[in-house]
Amino acid sequence: MTNPEGTLKFSGNRTPMIVVMSGPSGVGKDAILERMAELKYPYHFVITATTRDPRPGEVDGVNHYFVDRTRFQELIDSDELLEHAEVYGNMYGVPKQQVRDALAAGRHVMIRVDVQGAARIRQLVSDALLIFIKPPNLKSLRARFEKRGVGALEAITERQSRAMDEINDANWFDVSIVNHDDRLDDAVREVIGVIDSESEREPPRVFDL
Repeated sequence: MTNPEGTLKFSGNRTPMIVVMSGPSGVGKDAILERMAELKYPYHFVITATTRDPRPGEVDGVNHYFVDRTRFQELIDSDELLEHAEVYGNMYGVPKQQVRDALAAGRHVMIRVDVQGAARIRQLVSDALLIFIKPPNLKSLRARFEKRGVGALEAITERQSRAMDEINDANWFDVSIVNHDDRLDDAVREVIGVIDSESEREPPRVFDL
């Protein structure tokens, strides 16, 4: 329900929450969320808007909303994005209305953003639950970059260096979870456990969008 000041609040033992999943590029954030959706967890998985080109197998309106920069700027100008950022030359943004609608329907909202985006959401929505996903080690992360075909050695090195900085500065997240190689379901179970625990805490989290 909505209180007179416009702040979304929920009663009972379960509080629908804004859950932000972040971490270095290549750490497996998308894989965790896709597995959660595959297992039919009744959450709302936010579809972000982006100006980057689709990767092989990605579908518009499923993986992202793929838009050009003109349309993305229109979303910014009309204040339709909860947060937005430029990452490696491409724009990414979280549509506000998806978040409002899901919370009003009593569903947890799962948002995947980069670390900068997580910091902006923390400033805008202080009660959002922030989960940081880590690789087991940097060697594993580098192998994931190479498997994804990130590009030249310089690009891989740049992303690995940025990942180190983000991992070393992740203490402001609510919780960190390691996504081990070939143990995706373990990471999913840990994420679900954190969400279940936090959704029952007292006092409950509140959200003002």
